[in-house]
Amino acid sequence: MSSESRSRRYPITQYQNGSDVPSEDSVAVEEPLQITLDGHPIAVVMRTPCDDLDLVRGFLLTEAILPDLDGVMRIDVDQNKNHALVFLKDDVTVDFQRHQRNLYSASSCGICGKATIDSIRQDHPKLGGASTVCSKVLLSLPDRLRDAQRVFNKTGGLHAAGLFSNDGTLLVLREDVGRHNAIDKVLGYAAQQTICLSEVILQVSGRVSFEVMQKAHALGVPIVSAISAPTSLAVEFAQESGQTLIGFLRPPRFNCYAGSERVS
Repeated sequence: MSSESRSRRYPITQYQNGSDVPSEDSVAVEEPLQITLDGHPIAVVMRTPCDDLDLVRGFLLTEAILPDLDGVMRIDVDQNKNHALVFLKDDVTVDFQRHQRNLYSASSCGICGKATIDSIRQDHPKLGGASTVCSKVLLSLPDRLRDAQRVFNKTGGLHAAGLFSNDGTLLVLREDVGRHNAIDKVLGYAAQQTICLSEVILQVSGRVSFEVMQKAHALGVPIVSAISAPTSLAVEFAQESGQTLIGFLRPPRFNCYAGSERVS
């Protein structure tokens, strides 16, 4: 989908220096997407309508609905109706009661639709591995991420998530009105392309919440880096999960809240 279809132009009145002038502005598109799994509606996410296949794949994995994509027979996305239909292979079973969300997932919220506290925490092993990153590479990531944000440059209204190799090479970037959606999109793409996620850095344009760390951990991403602040639960989760958490990445400095042994 082109960047033009991810934004819309609206007539506005611009006020500046005591005067008002008719003008136009580009606004990021936000629309619902209903995800249905073998006939069972499991979520409605408010998203920017692009890279929907990546979004659905990532959502199924980061929410621990499926352990991998091997059980998916096909995914049909109807963007006119904002429906994503996921069809599973015959031998795949899913606990729909455990995973079904209440109402919808807003673009700004990843876990607010979940029904119980127990469903928030997922059971994943502690991450190990010897993946490391040079501090100079980390300091280069905000500019590299921003340079690739085509729709943000037009609208100023989208979050971004990018997967980088440890030498700073951009592997994939996705934009969305919801930061959780942007993360699902890059992780869904990476899973489909069988990118080795134990040797990448997840760079995000905003803050880091508990669920950002959990989504990364679900697919084995060891390093999460953010331009803005982490939350207390994000820090505690990173300490428990064995992940590296970088916050306030604003050259020439950054804070490492957990897993400093991976930063050289």
